[in-house]
Amino acid sequence: MEDKKEIKENNTNIISSFIWRFLERCGAQGVTLIVSIVLARLLDPKVYGTVALVTIFTTIMQIFVDSGMGSSLIQKKDADDLDFSSVFYFNVCMCSVLYMIMFFAAPFIASFYKMPELTSVIRVLSLILVISGVKNVQQAYVSRHLMFKKFFFATLGGTIGAAIVGILMAYLGYGVWALVAQMLFNAIVDTIILWITVKWRPKKMFSFSRLKGLFSFGWKLLVSALLDTIYNNLRQLIIGKVYTKQDLAYYNNGKKYPEYLVSNINTAIDSVLLPTMSNEQDHPERVKSMTRRAIKTATFIIMPLMVGFAVCAKPIVSLILTDKWLPAVPYMQIFCVSFAFYPIHTANLNAMKAMGRSDLFLILEIIKKAIGLVTIVIALKFGVMAMAYSMLITSFISQVVNAWPNKKLLGYSYLEQVKDMLPQIGLSIIMGMIVYFISFMNLSNLITLLIQVPLGVVVYSVFAMLLHVESYEYLVEMIKSFMKKKD
Repeated sequence: MEDKKEIKENNTNIISSFIWRFLERCGAQGVTLIVSIVLARLLDPKVYGTVALVTIFTTIMQIFVDSGMGSSLIQKKDADDLDFSSVFYFNVCMCSVLYMIMFFAAPFIASFYKMPELTSVIRVLSLILVISGVKNVQQAYVSRHLMFKKFFFATLGGTIGAAIVGILMAYLGYGVWALVAQMLFNAIVDTIILWITVKWRPKKMFSFSRLKGLFSFGWKLLVSALLDTIYNNLRQLIIGKVYTKQDLAYYNNGKKYPEYLVSNINTAIDSVLLPTMSNEQDHPERVKSMTRRAIKTATFIIMPLMVGFAVCAKPIVSLILTDKWLPAVPYMQIFCVSFAFYPIHTANLNAMKAMGRSDLFLILEIIKKAIGLVTIVIALKFGVMAMAYSMLITSFISQVVNAWPNKKLLGYSYLEQVKDMLPQIGLSIIMGMIVYFISFMNLSNLITLLIQVPLGVVVYSVFAMLLHVESYEYLVEMIKSFMKKKD
């Protein structure tokens, strides 16, 4: 009886944590999306190409900020103030070193891409690394204790302030510096609010032995994340060097907008899954249940979003970003297909981390990236579109690779996972076909979208309700539970 009560309370906490994290991501990404649209209308694609190159390098360096230590703090059962404080001081020192590397490397990067203006942009934007070092452990503390309501206020405050700064500077003609200022302001305000709302502070203590213990788990995640980030940005690095800045801008924006939609749900699930699964690491059957639930629920939301976005991509781009961005449409549609299956990646990888198998995690990354590099080499001579298709092919292969270990760890095979996704996939395809026919009516872009979007929502929801799709009924119950808790 006590166990059932405890499980029910845990489920309520998980649901509440997920919804707060989801609201935080929706709020932040919603504001960011609006700002991105406004800036895309105000700025030239060449400006976006310049910033896209810089953020590739800062994103890669950002991996070292965490060093896998954040995940180690979340995964470790008995992490205390000594662990958190040791990681905090280590991160601050590491980030200072990383900033100096970027500062002195900036002229060489600018020279390689024959873009002198990159030097100052890299040196200023790389300050985000130092800010992240101060914020990183606070984020791990929030995640470990499922305090995602704190994230909501911190992220939203930084995002709204950054939106005002970015739009104002773009309007006044600051070009690339509008985007740089927006990103820096967001990071600074986000960090300040998080430090005010989260009461944990580093203590005057440090332990190399604790750091070593955490690093023994975290270094594998560090190398995995580094491989993943370099690989994911490799296509953009190559496009920026081999092709034009406009090509990079179209490719980058084609990826960015569907990614905005997916990352809201994916990040919320990712943040909640690791700490909750880690608490159940001694019970594989419970971890399997969580993995299965995550795949079903996330796919139910993400799959129709991506199918709908792919079908409506052309009128959306033309209406919102203007016709100058229409070359980004084919990229958007390709990435929509790839992102639609992200839940299967997220759930499987979090299950492995929660079970303490960072060694398997690293092995899988090496296998996936080796396959990916082969597809890049083959696609390179066929153009930018071929590069996008190569990512789609690799994404499908990675699904099988990521799911493979969990057949043994959890008794949850890839075929079972696909079977769990089939109702959502089938409903999304039906919805997409119905919505697509509206485009043949030769209406204006605005009228087309005003019909397509509500029609897609209604068709998908009604079919899910009539067919009693499990994920639909679970989501309804989850929302009801959250609302009762609020009352």
